[in-house]
Amino acid sequence: MNDSFSNDFPELVIEPERYEFHTGPAYHFAIDRRQFFKTLGCGMVVLLFIDAALAQESGGGGRRGAGRGRQGPTDLSAWLHIGEDGTVTVFTGKVELGQNIRTSLTQAVAEELHAPIDSIRLVMADTDLTPWDAGTFGSQTTPTMAPQIRRAAAAAREALLDLAADSLKADRSTLSVADGKVVRTGTTDSLSFGQLTKGRQLVRSVKGQAFTPANEWKISGTPVLKVNGRDFVTGRHQYASDIVLPGMLYGKVLRAPALDAALASVDTTGAEAKKDVTVVHDGDFVGVIAPNSEAASRALGAVKAQWTTKPQTSDAELFDHLKKTASSSEGGRGGFQKGTIDDGLSSADHKLQQTYTVAYIAHAPLEPRAAVADWKDGKLTVWTGTQRPFGVRGELMDAFGLAEDRVRVIVPDTGSGYGGKHTGRCAIEAARLAKAAGKPVKLVWTRHEEFMWAYLRPAGVIEISSGVSKDGALTAWEYHNYNSGSAAIRTPYDVPNQKILFHSSHSPLPQGSYRGLAATANHFARESHMDDLAHAVGMDPLEFRLKNLKDERLRAVLQAAAKTFGWGDAKPDPDHGFGLAVGTEKGSYLASCAEVAIDRKQGAVKVVRAVSAFDCGAVVNPEHLKNQIEGALVMGLGGALFEAIEFHDGQIDNGRFSDYRVPRFSDLPRIEVVLINRNDIPSAGAGETPIVCIAPAVGNAIFAATGKRLRSMPMAPQGLKLEG
Repeated sequence: MNDSFSNDFPELVIEPERYEFHTGPAYHFAIDRRQFFKTLGCGMVVLLFIDAALAQESGGGGRRGAGRGRQGPTDLSAWLHIGEDGTVTVFTGKVELGQNIRTSLTQAVAEELHAPIDSIRLVMADTDLTPWDAGTFGSQTTPTMAPQIRRAAAAAREALLDLAADSLKADRSTLSVADGKVVRTGTTDSLSFGQLTKGRQLVRSVKGQAFTPANEWKISGTPVLKVNGRDFVTGRHQYASDIVLPGMLYGKVLRAPALDAALASVDTTGAEAKKDVTVVHDGDFVGVIAPNSEAASRALGAVKAQWTTKPQTSDAELFDHLKKTASSSEGGRGGFQKGTIDDGLSSADHKLQQTYTVAYIAHAPLEPRAAVADWKDGKLTVWTGTQRPFGVRGELMDAFGLAEDRVRVIVPDTGSGYGGKHTGRCAIEAARLAKAAGKPVKLVWTRHEEFMWAYLRPAGVIEISSGVSKDGALTAWEYHNYNSGSAAIRTPYDVPNQKILFHSSHSPLPQGSYRGLAATANHFARESHMDDLAHAVGMDPLEFRLKNLKDERLRAVLQAAAKTFGWGDAKPDPDHGFGLAVGTEKGSYLASCAEVAIDRKQGAVKVVRAVSAFDCGAVVNPEHLKNQIEGALVMGLGGALFEAIEFHDGQIDNGRFSDYRVPRFSDLPRIEVVLINRNDIPSAGAGETPIVCIAPAVGNAIFAATGKRLRSMPMAPQGLKLEG
């Protein structure tokens, strides 16, 4: 197996936000009833029929091996177990990556089961224990997983009422569930969940169970504290890099000096001469194993390798390269057309044509890739931080020719992913080393490896031609996105003549999923362009947007953000500017306003205030939702102002935090979040959309302060260059 993973997933290059590279057939959970009760003890197991639409979360296709052995969409999956002690154990293949989904899913169970939060335990992302799942991405956990868990919990509640009615010889209508007990109205009679399930082996199955509507929530919709929060703030929680197994060794892998470099020769005698060091050489893969990480690093340094490299595109040539290698097809993904662009432009009083560019940026997660691999009796178990435990299991199956039941992937709650932890490369490398060592092996990537050998948010070129009448009505909108993706490519504004296309290009660097992904690039270009159109017709940017927006949810977030910000109430101070932007993605609606301060002598940009109004339907946990929005906003500032990968000839030139600029505490503005709670609308995910509007809001504010329009992200990596 060659040490080349960057092109394993072509969909990453073509249209990452569709995530087709890690889909699979419908859910399947090979439950053995006796083994299940042997593991968890007696009690109640709730099995849930999985509808095809819910099971096939991400569309068709799939990586070879990821879905082997799958059956039809009516398979039963085990979701919930109520033990004899009253503990409620819930199973989900979703991953906790810092988005506090463990807490909100626990709230969903507590809501439907009428049980205390602390009686509920979630087992997440363990391929031996949890139902098959496509992965944690696309802000899909809340809209797709939460309803399934709610159904299971609601079914368990109804089953407990049946048991209590039988045990108490009572009319079921006189019984209710509260605080983990079934009580009989008007009496002191009650039975705890544990009393009802003690000594029994009960299985209940359900399909289409109704659950509590949002306007009746009592636990969901409230700011419940983070489940297991103490473990994280005290350091008790173990990430993948913290796992220690008896007899465990430590590994390092030889890396090429550049992407697409070929190993010409290697001399491992220096490493082999070191005490207690094992060298693994298999084709292009070279790794070392030692008793500790320091010894492994020294051994790797003793390996002498010669590589064959070739000239490659640099960041200075990037955008020309993306245009030159773009697909010529007019039917690119995200394609949409109505009316005639020529007609729209001929009727316009003002025409505008501009180009926008977006650089590659790195995910820069706090926790780099890490994996611990252990082979025992022919079965491989890997602890790793990934967004796709079942996808990684499929990759391991392929790499080592193993059957599905011979590979187990366990994902401890992970130190962030941002779309960057889909692939299983680190897990495969750790497993290869462990197989050679005959002992468990831990592999933790360095920060430089994380920058160099992970994938990046796609770079892109966006071209817009537009027309507007003198009264501010849009007449034409032609939009071409090259490489960065088609998420949120459609304009939300009312334009009678539109042509919108996405064109795939050859990416010189590995690229893939990222928080908000192409939606960030497309919002930046569109909302910057809308500001220029407003300026062209002499209209206030807020008024101009409202004139061309019909979507009531978009209008509502825009007006809410503007009201909280005080848009139009006062003029900005000298060398200050105000800007705003609005958009929608993944079922959520967002508007952001920003105030910037410009130091004309230094060219420095300081975002001093930011307001975001957000509508994601029914709010599950307002405090955690605010945290998500604030985190996304701060993360978005990095890509807006200074984050960019510098590269030449397949080498990342700024692949360390000392060289790669991410937001610091000194960059933080005063942040205000406005939540629009829509209990009449199902909850959408909120992990991604809040990032998409801060860049254009800041860019528009810079334009208002300086008259200088910046059309490339990052906008001010070295500060602004202002005349005078």
